[in-house]
Order: sequence, then C-alpha cells, then structure tokens
Amino acid sequence: MEVKEFYQQFHHWLITRGPNYVFGILVFAIGLWIIRFLRTRLRLRLSQRKVHSSLQPFILSLTITSLYVLLIISVMNIVGFEMTIFTTIIGAFSVAAGLALSGTFQNFAGGVLILLLKPFELDDSILAQGQDGRVISIQIFYTVLLTADNKTVIIPNGKLFNEVIVNVTREGKRRLDFDIRLSYAADIDKAKQVMLDAIKSTKNILTDPAVRVGLIGLDNDSIRITINVWVEPANFLDVKIDLMEKIMKNLAAAGINFPKPGF
Repeated sequence: MEVKEFYQQFHHWLITRGPNYVFGILVFAIGLWIIRFLRTRLRLRLSQRKVHSSLQPFILSLTITSLYVLLIISVMNIVGFEMTIFTTIIGAFSVAAGLALSGTFQNFAGGVLILLLKPFELDDSILAQGQDGRVISIQIFYTVLLTADNKTVIIPNGKLFNEVIVNVTREGKRRLDFDIRLSYAADIDKAKQVMLDAIKSTKNILTDPAVRVGLIGLDNDSIRITINVWVEPANFLDVKIDLMEKIMKNLAAAGINFPKPGF
C-alpha cells in the first residue's frame, strides 16, 4: 500500500506540478542565454559611448546581477516556490544595509554622477571644498586632487558633487586680475604705460582677448588701477608672480608714487 500510495502521490505531483518545473527549467536556460547575449552587447555599447573606464565594470556588473536576480525570482514563481519569507529577508537586509552605508551610498551616487555628467575630467584644475588643485584621479567613491604645493587631497564624491565646483581649465583660458594702488600724485598715463610695457615683456600672456589696464577705484588714500590679462590655466601662477614683480620694479624705477604706509 505504501508503494502504491507513493506512486499515486508522485503521479499526481507529476501531473499538477511537473509542467511548471519543466517550464521553469526551460525559462531558466533561455534566460541564461539571453543574459550572456546582453552582457556582450552592453560591454560593446559602453565602449562605443566612451563611458568612463571606472564606471564600465560597475554598470555591467549591476545590470547583469539584476538580470540574474530577476531570472531566479521568475523561475521560482513559475515552479510555485513560496516567496514571502524570501522577500521579507531581502527587505530587512536592504533596510539595514541602507542605514549602515548611507554615507557610502552618497559618495557612490556622487561618483556615478561625476563620471556620467563630467563637470570635470582628469588633469582639469578645479576649485572645490576649499581646495585648489589638478584632478589626478576620479574613483567611484572619491576624487583625488594634487595642489600646487604638491599635496594630495582626497575629497569624497558625495560632498564634492553637492557643492559648487569651479572648473578653471575647461574654457582653455583664464583671466588673471589684480589691482595696483598708487598715490593721487602719481601720473596715471605714465603708470599705465609702464604696466603695459611690463605686460608685453612677460612670457605666456595671450594676446586674445586683449589685455586691459585702467582706473577702477578711488579710495581715501589712493587710486586703484586694475590689470586684466589672459593666460592658459597651467601658466596662471607663473605669470602672476613674474608680472607683479616686473610691474612693481618698473613703477619704482619710473618714479611712480605709491601710497605712504599708514597714511
């Protein structure tokens, strides 16, 4: 009787549930083939669109893993597997992980947006988070800057993307501005000519746009003349040092009066 009863139960299961298992196995096999095909196509598409090399493995891995999870859940539903407990466990784990890694997720999201939207690229000079430096590395979770005094600065991408970023390289030119204070007794025309001569003799100053030298302010004890010249971003600091030194020396040699200290 036991053998006969087992046979009857197995026969009943085979008739009622067997087709579901066969169909589930078929769906699983077809799904694996489709995922492999999509992986190849996605890798090719990412390369063609020149997606950042740091982002390609992540996008590929996330997409393929998600497809595998969807395939497994679909097959489990087809064969009639109870999903209630499984869904509860996954939900609880997701909440706990989200609370524990909220800061990490912010940095991750910031890194993805930086790599996709490209507010700056490698070798760009930027001002961000109170730092001024050249971008030497863009990672998923952080960005690395090298400052002019050779310091390595690591900035979390979450903070970096949510604040103002000044890209001083992207436009290809940067304007150098500074003011010179002279006494009211100074000959303005002569002072301007001395400054223009100093500008002409300084290397790496661009001729387009044109330089600008002119009176910009009248203070209680002095006048202010502004100097605007255009340079390539890489030459900004060198030109500033060289030009300011030449202007100050040439003004003094020409007898141009500066405001008296403490006046």
